[in-house]
Amino acid sequence: MKITIIGLGLIGGSLAKDLRKNRFATELIGVDNNDENARTAIEIGLIDRIETFEKGIQNVDIVIIAIPVDKELEILPLILDNISKNTTVIDMGSTKKIITDSVKNHLNRRNFVAAHPMSGTENSGPTAAIEDLFRGKITILCDQEDSGPQHVALAEKMFQTLGMDIAYMTSDEQDHSTAFVSHLPHAAAFALANAVQAEKDRNIIFDLASGGFRSTVRLAKSSYNMWHPIFQQNSQYVVESLDVYIKYLREFCDCIRNNDSEQLKELIINANKIRVILDGENPHFVKNEETIVKLYTK
Repeated sequence: MKITIIGLGLIGGSLAKDLRKNRFATELIGVDNNDENARTAIEIGLIDRIETFEKGIQNVDIVIIAIPVDKELEILPLILDNISKNTTVIDMGSTKKIITDSVKNHLNRRNFVAAHPMSGTENSGPTAAIEDLFRGKITILCDQEDSGPQHVALAEKMFQTLGMDIAYMTSDEQDHSTAFVSHLPHAAAFALANAVQAEKDRNIIFDLASGGFRSTVRLAKSSYNMWHPIFQQNSQYVVESLDVYIKYLREFCDCIRNNDSEQLKELIINANKIRVILDGENPHFVKNEETIVKLYTK
């Protein structure tokens, strides 16, 4: 299988590692507008060669788009304009509705499979790529009825070789679901990091920071280039999720302010129920927190 990966960062690089390891790919071609990333990807063996965008999408079986979603809006129509009739195009973007709408009337729309693998870390660049990043996680395929069955089947096969489960949603359902289980946690982490850094004695605070704080704020290290356009493209549902989150923050704040011990206890005990989801006690769920999205597909 001859595969071109556009974007050689964490997601694209990790895909390259596993598609080579499991021999799904016989040749891996890289496309990246960052020359340093391209050189590094070659040096560490993520890909076999670098090509220009125009050459990279010609005469390949699969084109994978693993770039920030604002750039995908520009690149996806150009890819569909220039691929051969048998090439499957699969994206990795965290937002979907605005992207699928942008090509809904394209003559080659059926070559495109809209996907979102629910996996990642806070790190970026080719050196952040890791093996088995996707194993045991879930990927969402969106609006599969708008894609050719042969292209959907190939995308399914690729994700299954990565060890992923597959869920099916509309683009709008995907955006709504991931706003709560992916986009909201990142927004909350950014806000928490800003709140703590605003403290006058923040150096003392950081000296005291333990594993709980570090794990909670870890997502705040995520790339601006990736997350700024995600928040913009999925603003409606991100705002909805933040409104719900702020409601519960206010409840906690009011309970503590008013010394309402019983209500505070109830809020904590109710929150503890998340353990059922995260620890896999319910068969509709798996252990990784981002796969709470299975709530919407049971």
